[in-house]
Parts: sequence; structure tokens; C-alpha cells
Amino acid sequence: MIGPDLADEVTQDVFVRTWRKLDSFRGEAAFGTWLHRVAINVILGRRKKLGIARERFVNGEKALGGLSQKPPGAETAIDFESALATLPEGARQVFVLHDMEGYKHDEIAEMLEISSGTSKSQLHRARMILRDYLDR
Repeated sequence: MIGPDLADEVTQDVFVRTWRKLDSFRGEAAFGTWLHRVAINVILGRRKKLGIARERFVNGEKALGGLSQKPPGAETAIDFESALATLPEGARQVFVLHDMEGYKHDEIAEMLEISSGTSKSQLHRARMILRDYLDR
């Protein structure tokens, strides 16, 4: 999960974390199960930390390769009104209220007299339709 170059260091981190957290072991599960979870948490934390570091620092030609030579012009602009017009009425209402106006699902449900779950599903539907529209 972490690679052979960091395995020794992460193993030490696991044992240090286990020693510090030993008082949190309640005995409800086997010690091996608890130790496995501690190890997984340490590894996932390290992977997340490394992933963030890799995103921030890019060396060489790759760093400049993603930049365009000129700023995007009118030919790359998106007609947002046309994209919104492709949405069904309910999905459009929820999308505008949630993503554009900043209302929460409970507030939207009350305004439109629908359930909070319906609001969430309509928002998901709207986003998927807009994603398909923008991918064209």
C-alpha cells in the first residue's frame, strides 16, 4: 500500500502509534484486528500526506506543459443558460437553489414542498446532465 521505499519508516510509525494508543484498545475485538486497523490508518494518513505533497510540487517540463499559450477566448466560452435549459424543471430548480443560491437541502425541500432526499437526488441528476452537456 505504501511501497518498499517507505515500508520500514511506516512500520516504525505503526508501532509508535500502537504504543501511544494502547490504552484505547477495549478488547471488544482481537488485538490483531485492532493492530491491523491502526496500521491501515497510519498508511492511509501517510499516503494522503504524500499525495498532497506530489500535487503541490511538480518539477521540470511537466510544470509548464499544462499551461496554454494564450488565454481562452470567446470560442471556448460556455453558454450556461443553454446548459441550464437542458435540465428538467425540478432538477433545474434544485440546482439553482443549491449550487447557485447556496440553500441547504432542508431549506429547498421546504420551499419546493418535496423531501430532502428528493432534493439531493434532483441535484445529482442535474449535475450529471450538465456534466454530459459539457463533455460534448
